[in-house]
Amino acid sequence: MKVIILSKAFVVGAYQRKLEELAQLPGVELLALVPPRWREPRVGTQKLERRFTAGYRLQTLPILLNGQHHTHFYPTLGWIIARERPDILHVDEEAFNLATFLAVRAGVATGARCCFFNWANMDRWYPPPFNLFERYVFRHAAHAIAGNREAASIIRRHGYSGPLSVLPQFGVDPELFSPQQHSVQAPVSGLPSSVRVGYIGRLVPEKGVLGLVEALAGLPNHVQLLLVGDGELRPLIERRAAALGLSGRVAIRPAVSSTAVPQVLHELDVLVLPSRTMPNWKEQFGRILVEAMSCGVPVVGSASGEIPNVIGEGGLVFPEGDVAALRAALAQLLADAGLRREIGQRGRARVLANYTQAAIARQTYDIYMQMLNGSTIHNMP
Repeated sequence: MKVIILSKAFVVGAYQRKLEELAQLPGVELLALVPPRWREPRVGTQKLERRFTAGYRLQTLPILLNGQHHTHFYPTLGWIIARERPDILHVDEEAFNLATFLAVRAGVATGARCCFFNWANMDRWYPPPFNLFERYVFRHAAHAIAGNREAASIIRRHGYSGPLSVLPQFGVDPELFSPQQHSVQAPVSGLPSSVRVGYIGRLVPEKGVLGLVEALAGLPNHVQLLLVGDGELRPLIERRAAALGLSGRVAIRPAVSSTAVPQVLHELDVLVLPSRTMPNWKEQFGRILVEAMSCGVPVVGSASGEIPNVIGEGGLVFPEGDVAALRAALAQLLADAGLRREIGQRGRARVLANYTQAAIARQTYDIYMQMLNGSTIHNMP
């Protein structure tokens, strides 16, 4: 089975472990196509990290309109698909994107069975040409993959009637993201030893980081906050921390490489994802949650989007935007080391059962087999 996966997400090195797992499965000959870098709006540029590259080919493609989620495309893609003639073309993009339309059209021309991946969990109707892209992809896809339940429901409402599976885009490597005792004497970026709450991700309004800073204001002085990431909100976060008298308790570091994230997680006592639903966005998954859970770090997440379903029994959930509720959840965890250990163990068990790269790769492989066999099984929850 010759498979091509097109995905800008695989510029992130940790995600490539899924490709290694896929390539080990019976009969798979895998080619992954990625841009040399991806420019994430309001955040910055992620260059390709080559971390897990055994057993398959990882090839870069020129990309045009880099950073434009809906209109970017790969001018040489059609030629590569025609040359490779894959049995399966997996387009790791939303159905309404230009890149998806062009890829599926090229795949159909060579007889490939095509699938696409949708994260979008905000129901909106797209103007031309994006609605036309979506309709074309729906008509010609042999399978659809949705990253969350709401995305699956939206695909159906928009008219897709073919086989559909709900499956996260990526899992976690439980060996890379593994529990480790961190030293209580180790400082957080020069801050004194303390109980450490952390956030890792984009510093943008929808991630709710300002609310996390405000929650810190009502916690004891020995509680410190570590924020790791880049984004337009950093100056405002720094000003807000200073206004609340928290500058000495808040450390902000730049984003780290994907494979360095476990080292940061090992410094934390609690990981928080305080996402806030916006008119045009809500949390689609919250990957940092499963990475922290895999490391045995207890997690607290807001009720935005898919977060409650991801956390399950592996952490605590608070009403999004409710600073007092977040503060209370943190106070409960930080005051009880036994509870933190128990929740950390539950989180690790949940990841091992549901969210490893090997498990996601196996389920993806099963989808490919259904596509080749012309199966009409719908894996909707």
